[in-house]
Amino acid sequence: MVDWSKINKFLITIEKPIYKVTVNKKLFWTGIVLAVYLLLSSQAFGHVYGVQPGAGQQFQSLQILLGSSFGTLMTLGIGPIVTASIILQLLIGSKILDWDMSDPEQKEKFETIQKIASLVLCFIEAIAFVVGGAVPPKSPDLFTTTIVVVQLALGGIVVLLLDEIMSKWGIGSGISLFIAAGVANTMFIRLFTPFTMTGTLPTTGNPSAGIFWGLIYSMLNKELNGILINLLPMISTLVVFLMVIYAQGISVDIPLTFASLRGFGRRWSLKLFYTSNIPVILTAALLANFQMFGGMMAKPTVEDPNIKCGLLGCFTGKQGGGTESVSGVIYYLSAPRNLLLDAIGGLLTKQMLLRALTYMAFMVGASIIFSMFWVNTSGMDAESVADQLTSVGMQIPGYRSNTQIIKQVLNKYIPPLAILGGAAIGLLASFADFTDAIGTGTGILLTVTIIYSFYEQLKNESLEGAHPIVRKLLGEE
Repeated sequence: MVDWSKINKFLITIEKPIYKVTVNKKLFWTGIVLAVYLLLSSQAFGHVYGVQPGAGQQFQSLQILLGSSFGTLMTLGIGPIVTASIILQLLIGSKILDWDMSDPEQKEKFETIQKIASLVLCFIEAIAFVVGGAVPPKSPDLFTTTIVVVQLALGGIVVLLLDEIMSKWGIGSGISLFIAAGVANTMFIRLFTPFTMTGTLPTTGNPSAGIFWGLIYSMLNKELNGILINLLPMISTLVVFLMVIYAQGISVDIPLTFASLRGFGRRWSLKLFYTSNIPVILTAALLANFQMFGGMMAKPTVEDPNIKCGLLGCFTGKQGGGTESVSGVIYYLSAPRNLLLDAIGGLLTKQMLLRALTYMAFMVGASIIFSMFWVNTSGMDAESVADQLTSVGMQIPGYRSNTQIIKQVLNKYIPPLAILGGAAIGLLASFADFTDAIGTGTGILLTVTIIYSFYEQLKNESLEGAHPIVRKLLGEE
């Protein structure tokens, strides 16, 4: 039998703290990780040597979902980590790998293999990005190509280490932090950038690409169409924020008492989003990989060099850089971003509706599947939770303190919540994408749930010795 603990020692890893980490230190390491990520994802500090300027412009919309920045050391983003997780979860969920995730040894094996797979995928994806043209080197010679591949792969490994630091020394996960940082950066730029689509300063008749300035420009010039185009994304973004915050508060309360201390107990809230934002992160990453490799495999057509076609569909350039799908599988698995505006303007077609329905069906279906897989692989299933409750001497009032009985009761709630929660978050993400919300609907959904989860984790921390500002924000003072 393979000793996975010994194998894990040979992998690049961050040691777990051997003492209780204070909230101040957790916030310190979270800030350090965020600062390193932002520096390495900037062109000023993280630019990859040997890469052509403007690399990856055709994949701008995918950078949000992957927490990446093309042409920098953060080009791969969370791609290798999430892809490895998707592959293993699909193998375990389909019973190709018959592992019991409630067994500590089996769980350690899962974590070790996931880390190995992530490291391997750092190099595979780096090669695919360079060879496929997503991050083309300045020179096609072997030396320059190898240098670029190695830099991208090392950047991916840095992301793995930053994620480990977050999970062991910080608050939350690196994956969530990088997505939230990327979305916040994108939202700020889209709202307030002073430049035009082509990156130049605005001139008469060619206003700023920042929709806040665009709205002011349209209002001053009394352009009704311009006001609508710039105002709708702002309203949509606010509506999505409010919807997500409302959905976060939906829960089912289960009463718990201590078996040995009568009269002492608590209520345990099972939230609608029982698996948090994990299902939509995995689904969005899966779609991002489809779209990315579809775009990389596409080649210019003989009839029209501006249109690229491949096995997964055809793509064309769009204003301001990047590409958009116009036909094929990828077209029907991508969101029609201006669906709301087209509906208001009477430009909605049957093809647009079919595209919206197929995208929504995929988002909802995949989110349900990943939600169920995550419950079974992360120790959130009824059996694991029942064991945890029994181990601390808790029981459900009206039932005997027996693990199997608690499991039967929890099975009435946890599997249905995993399905409903996965469907709800997939439906909410797809709806938000249709409204052309700033930062993409999925990006906003992830950011709000990430910030909310971050807030809840902070509240569960011992705030003794915490900075007064932190205590005030959490309502402790």
